[in-house]
Amino acid sequence: MKSLATNPGLNPAHSTALPNADFWSGKHVLLTGHTGFKGAWLAQWLVSMGAKVTAIALKPNTEPNVFALAKVSSHLAHHELDICDMSHVATIVKQVQPEIVLHLAAQALVRESYSDPLRTFSVNVMGTANVLDALRHCDSVRSIVVVTTDKVYANQEWIWPYRETDRLGGHDPYSASKTGTEIVVASYRSSFFAAKGVTVATARAGNVIGGGDWSADRIIPDAVRAWSANETLQVRRPQAVRPWQHVIEPLCAYLVLAERAWSDATAAKAWNFGPQTHEAATVREVVGIAQAAFGQGRVQWGDGKDGPHEAGLLMLDTSLAKSQLGVQSVFPLKDAIGMTMRWYRDLQAGQTAAKLCERDIAYFIKQASAVG
Repeated sequence: MKSLATNPGLNPAHSTALPNADFWSGKHVLLTGHTGFKGAWLAQWLVSMGAKVTAIALKPNTEPNVFALAKVSSHLAHHELDICDMSHVATIVKQVQPEIVLHLAAQALVRESYSDPLRTFSVNVMGTANVLDALRHCDSVRSIVVVTTDKVYANQEWIWPYRETDRLGGHDPYSASKTGTEIVVASYRSSFFAAKGVTVATARAGNVIGGGDWSADRIIPDAVRAWSANETLQVRRPQAVRPWQHVIEPLCAYLVLAERAWSDATAAKAWNFGPQTHEAATVREVVGIAQAAFGQGRVQWGDGKDGPHEAGLLMLDTSLAKSQLGVQSVFPLKDAIGMTMRWYRDLQAGQTAAKLCERDIAYFIKQASAVG
């Protein structure tokens, strides 16, 4: 990745552990879900470090999308397939013989899970089982990271952040399906992978923001769409509290975790990743910061009663990641939102998506290396 200009005016909250490019260079990596928002960013980061990436996913489900805009497929071995197709997944794994697996493919939207719960369970639970089942027959694999969500917890909507050992649950189909993913991973880990010396970890992160997300029913993409068209942003639940992070932050954590899992069997467990607890914010606060950063935009506030149930309060305890992996949040919320809105503005001004992603990753690495 080329060194690009930094973002002026932003200050890191903390330094954090970073992925080692020398470690990733030449590694055979299987990445699932690379056509999605997080997956496309992660694919670019892996390629920049010299990893040999094979990636499997469905077609992007939004137009536009960062996968196409950044021409991600031109830098890796791209396979368009459904992880619910067990035989196709097994064929790819057998051909590629990956050393490291980063499993991000999922149906990742809460509201869509209400519209199509069976598809959500099929992709998130059985799709993960298909990937893991193919990998248990693969002798080359050493490190597997399965991405789930902060929503796996039996959320009581209280003020205390959840630790990895807290009870799992899931009110909506998306949350329940990701809890099912955790159970599938735990079973495959203890039944098959532990005896083979393969370390399998799960990563639980919260709401991510960043340039290149055009998903439906996500607050920043909704805001960009509305304000770019001079329309009013409709906000359903302005008082809902979430742990918000720039997309680069959890991706960094996944990479650091995968590195640790390569050589340390004790990494085979669940890990929370997210901002410091005091950085959790309401949707209203996030929209206000985004509005100021974007420079324009009207908002219509809802009363929280529209649509199916969504959690009102959720926070994570990330002490384990900080103490054992050296991973912690770098950007304060205001800076993460500012970077995000700048990405969209700069894209509209004619800069390329690939260069914008490169710029932000390079800036993150520079800031994360600072003493905080």
